[in-house]
Amino acid sequence: MNNFPISTIRRRFTSLQGPFTYLDAPGGSQVPDEVGEAIADALREAAANLGAGYPSSNRAQAILEAAEANAAALLGCGPEEVTFGTNMTTLNFALTRTAARDMQPGDEILTTALDHDAGVAPWLELAEDRGLVVRRVEILPDTTLDFEDLQSKLNNRTRVVAFAWASNAIGTVTDAARVCQLARDVGALAWVDAVHYAAHEAIDVRRIGADVLLCSPYKFFGPHLGLAYVAADVSASWRPYKARPTPNTPLGRRLSTGTFPFELLAGFNATTDYLKSIGGFDAIAPYERALGQRFLSGLPDTVTLYGLPTMEGRVPTFLINVSGLDGTELARHMVGQGIGVWAGDTWYALDLYQRLGYERTAVRIGFVHYNTAEEVDQALAALASASDQS
Repeated sequence: MNNFPISTIRRRFTSLQGPFTYLDAPGGSQVPDEVGEAIADALREAAANLGAGYPSSNRAQAILEAAEANAAALLGCGPEEVTFGTNMTTLNFALTRTAARDMQPGDEILTTALDHDAGVAPWLELAEDRGLVVRRVEILPDTTLDFEDLQSKLNNRTRVVAFAWASNAIGTVTDAARVCQLARDVGALAWVDAVHYAAHEAIDVRRIGADVLLCSPYKFFGPHLGLAYVAADVSASWRPYKARPTPNTPLGRRLSTGTFPFELLAGFNATTDYLKSIGGFDAIAPYERALGQRFLSGLPDTVTLYGLPTMEGRVPTFLINVSGLDGTELARHMVGQGIGVWAGDTWYALDLYQRLGYERTAVRIGFVHYNTAEEVDQALAALASASDQS
């Protein structure tokens, strides 16, 4: 932890220079200055579409090609297996509809009780439209996925197993490689929501055996975008919903529905350059885990933690309440102490919410690599003072 260049990193974020502490990264991270500068440069220099042959058009082409290459390096795939969208939810609605063209009434989709609704609602809407069956895989009392339940629900009608690699609400990580293998064993697509995982750990889609994986750069220090990997053999078999004149090559561009947001792709390129410059997730992950362990070790007895009580099997995202306080009151108290956190009810994890046991709201605290040990201690002190007032 002492070797991580936290002071140098924080100087690259204007938003971190003031007295306020941001522990709200699970809802969207702060962004280094070079990302905003790259977006502004693209708006000045690349305000054109592809194929025109003059300088701004050539610049847009270069931005797109770099974004495809950078996304491929980030996800562990080929550039032709990358596609971009407005955000993960919109992109997932588009890709699920494309995937379902050949599905038949009675075909089954499995989701899990850990999932964000962006990974569930598209399948539920398809089920309503096409007569499909969506079944939920349960979790164990410790909030980890129930693999026995998953195996019991897999059958020859299963077409997709959709799951969150990490819970956006409580941080629990699922063994993605194991889920993907079980899906492939029955001929189903392994469909991974990596939105929350991508902010904390390295991704290698080949290693886990994913067919489709989605994430959102604004959760890992970049602009608002949707980013997806679709395996080449899967993408080639699909007939996408799209305007007919839009490109069919490279393969990943077949799945794009319109003009690319070149300025945001330029920001994404700056994001990946930033991550590489600080050592990538090989450097980030152990530092964040140390922050998370510091937080867990210092929690007052009056704090209820929902989810795993150690850093084993989780990322440093924590859902809590303090005895005697509603989550909204706790969040207001922490903001008053100069700490940005939210109180929420479901956190868009509708099935998980029913299992956690709090009545109305809980507070989510998330640490990422730009947070410091001192900020962890500040959060613990705020929780202790909230306990004193409850």
